[in-house]
Amino acid sequence: MASSQILSCLLLFGCVCAANAIGIGRAFIGVVDPQDADRVTVDKATAETLRSSLTTVFLPIVYIVVFAVGLPTNAMAIWVFLFRTKKKHPAAIYMANLALSDLLFVIWTPLKIAYHFNGNDWIYGERLCKVLVGFFYGNMYCSILFITCLSVQRYWVVAHPLSHQKKNSKMAITVSVSIWAFIWLTTTPLYLYDHTAKLMDLNITTCHDVNIIHDLENPFPDVALPYFYFVLMAGIVFLVPSLVIILAYILLLKALGNSMTDGNAGKNRQKAVVLIVTVLVTFLVCFVPSNIMLVIHYTLLKDGVINNGYGFYITTLCLASLNSCLDPFIYYFVSEDFRDHVKNTLLCRSSRTVERMRVSFSSMKYSKKSKAYVSESGNTQSSTC
Repeated sequence: MASSQILSCLLLFGCVCAANAIGIGRAFIGVVDPQDADRVTVDKATAETLRSSLTTVFLPIVYIVVFAVGLPTNAMAIWVFLFRTKKKHPAAIYMANLALSDLLFVIWTPLKIAYHFNGNDWIYGERLCKVLVGFFYGNMYCSILFITCLSVQRYWVVAHPLSHQKKNSKMAITVSVSIWAFIWLTTTPLYLYDHTAKLMDLNITTCHDVNIIHDLENPFPDVALPYFYFVLMAGIVFLVPSLVIILAYILLLKALGNSMTDGNAGKNRQKAVVLIVTVLVTFLVCFVPSNIMLVIHYTLLKDGVINNGYGFYITTLCLASLNSCLDPFIYYFVSEDFRDHVKNTLLCRSSRTVERMRVSFSSMKYSKKSKAYVSESGNTQSSTC
């Protein structure tokens, strides 16, 4: 409840800041200074947005929340999956990879926080800027793909409960390795062009904020690579997985509806609904706005069209990072074992202690059943005498 209120406040504050930051100029276009090719000039609206509370207050606050929540939760998730989970079933494999993806992004957020608090002045060089951008988009696309795998796997477990466990685990490992290879290859184009721009008027160096244009009459050559990249990724890594997730959940609810004779059907259906809601919230907050705005932004940019919604664009990109905080809730609702392992970890219970507790509880249950059986048999004998 508290986390949802915090998220609502951040969204409201972001909308207000974005509305105040909207200007009348082009979308953060920087024009190369004819006297100095290394210096870039921007219009008044761009300069005001770079000085606004949206980029210097709201964005770093969101990244601080991402770092403060995402670092411990994803680190604990990886700890649980590696050292607490004995049976490496497919869901655990996908969740471990998802947690690793989030952690690899979260560890870079302090640079992003310092950048915005420093007045959007990037002091770490072009290479680190490319690394930050690569990990940001790599995490977003990686999260979408692994959430898709979790959704399909969840349906498969319900529809085919007797499927071979080892075979499914090997398949999950193969799919995970393929996803990492795919993300590594598809983020390579982000390293092929510069993301920093030295602004002459503001005396700052931006990172992935200002698009350098050499000819305002023909801006397409300068933004062709990011335009084709983000449009292609939005179609392949966002739209297609979104349709697969929707189909998987429709089939999941249908499969649960067909198994209503099972005593646990109601409980399983409730868990499925909670998982669906959690995934939908993650997509609606993190992935849908950012991917739509990426396509719109670069489509307008390539045509040199005036873009009055740049404040909303950078806000949606910032909110996309919240998936690193929301993903642990998916682990929590997908796996009952994960919930138990987290609880035991927080209570500082070792694996041996947990195993002894299980043996003890099993013995108590067996003892109670045995006593009940003896009592029933004794009553039967006395009645026959």
